Amino acid sequence: MSRTVLPPGIGQAKEFLNQQLPERDRPDALTEPPQTQNTIADNIERLGQTNPVTDESNIYCLTIVGQVEGHIVLPPQNKTTKYEHIIPQLVAAEQSDKIEGVLIILNTVGGDVEAGLAIAEMIASMSKPTVTLVLGGGHSIGVPIAVASNYSLIAESATMTIHPIRLNGLVIGVPQSFEYLEKMQERVTKFITAHSRISEENLRHLMMTTGELARDIGTTVVGRDAVLHGLIDAIGGLGAAMHHLRQMIEDYRSQRPRGVVQ
Repeated sequence: MSRTVLPPGIGQAKEFLNQQLPERDRPDALTEPPQTQNTIADNIERLGQTNPVTDESNIYCLTIVGQVEGHIVLPPQNKTTKYEHIIPQLVAAEQSDKIEGVLIILNTVGGDVEAGLAIAEMIASMSKPTVTLVLGGGHSIGVPIAVASNYSLIAESATMTIHPIRLNGLVIGVPQSFEYLEKMQERVTKFITAHSRISEENLRHLMMTTGELARDIGTTVVGRDAVLHGLIDAIGGLGAAMHHLRQMIEDYRSQRPRGVVQ
């Protein structure tokens, strides 16, 4: 009676078993389908884990991190948030019956002014409760995004940089260029003052301060200072943000019109 000896090497052993065993017992038939493998690979690439939490929730979490990317594609080494990805998510959260509140996690250095304003306007115009939590930093055009929600919180160690807007690329040295820049700054200023407790005079003072930033004019405010100036509503972290959002959802449920039953 002869004894079967597997060839050396995993690959050769697998090939040998595929030839000897029935089709349903072959190693190739026991591997995960390509769709499952692709899903796991996507989860690892996007989320850093194989099986993200899949429990359904009535709160939608939206993260805005890195640099807000607008009409110009940034270099691949930059960590970016694309506004064309954020806007559809806000639309989906607004029209979904399962979503009753949106939590925006913000840690951005700023970016494209018009893209940031577009995101801020979308958040401000939502009918569902929204809460913003600033972690790390909410700089530059991240300030309008931070104040756009119904309620805003900032971590104790987080910072917000307030400075005038600037133009990249070719600038034509004519009065119209500076007038356009002033109008753009006015849009940002009016949005911030309309959605927070800070006065326009105080905001412009922080914006035009010299001596605080090494290569720019403006001010960097740390967590508690942002609350004292009226930019942010309160100091807090994730637990406080979730608690306040759940309270707002309860109020939203009581005010939401109910269907007529015949």
